[in-house]
Amino acid sequence: MSKTKIEWADYTINPVKGLCPMACDYCYARRMYKRFKWDETIRYIEPGFTIDEIQRIKKPSRIFWGSTFELFHDNIPVLWIKDIIKITNQFPQHTHIFLTKCPQTLPKEWPDNCWVGVSAWNTISFLNAQDKLIDIQAKIKFVSLEPLLHWDEPLRKEVQWRTYQYINWLIIGQQTPIKASTAPKVEWIREIVDAADQAKIPVFLKDNLRSVLPLPERIFCAVHPTGVRFLRQEFPLQEEMK
Repeated sequence: MSKTKIEWADYTINPVKGLCPMACDYCYARRMYKRFKWDETIRYIEPGFTIDEIQRIKKPSRIFWGSTFELFHDNIPVLWIKDIIKITNQFPQHTHIFLTKCPQTLPKEWPDNCWVGVSAWNTISFLNAQDKLIDIQAKIKFVSLEPLLHWDEPLRKEVQWRTYQYINWLIIGQQTPIKASTAPKVEWIREIVDAADQAKIPVFLKDNLRSVLPLPERIFCAVHPTGVRFLRQEFPLQEEMK
């Protein structure tokens, strides 16, 4: 477990080690495994070690599980996932966050202290993510549009029509390392955020969007009581987590 620079989490923990079989071409973890010649064997870390790590956290925190590995890949034993969920039950004071590109294998029922999300990168995958989350029973369900690579014109009206009815939170970010060729268009983000606002869905705009967004524009900003504007980084259950 380690403190993280991921803006929407406090810590990351990776009970499954090895080279992630998803093989996303922008994955920083794969680059690290290759660069430092780490052990690529997929393996599950002894649960006692994970429990000891979490016990060291003194105050309620957001813990992101599986930041370097796709926990819900078809090749991952179901018993590993069941064991991980049992561990989250032992620490109800923390918020345990799970994010997957494989929503078809997500367990249906989750403890109340677990937030369950699906990654999407374009309009089709966004609609699919919402559909897959319909039957998931979790207190918070969300979609992470990171990296947002394309927003398809013909499907935009369908996204508006559905009004994000199956999710409670939306994260948006761009691909890193940041490149002009993969940067999302401002109009895509504006349209997505506007629809989320209409549906009263909190929006978290990642720091890597600062180079893309016109920050004085109100739809992308929160306003401090002093009048200073800063990037919108909202959470679900905001009042409960103060």
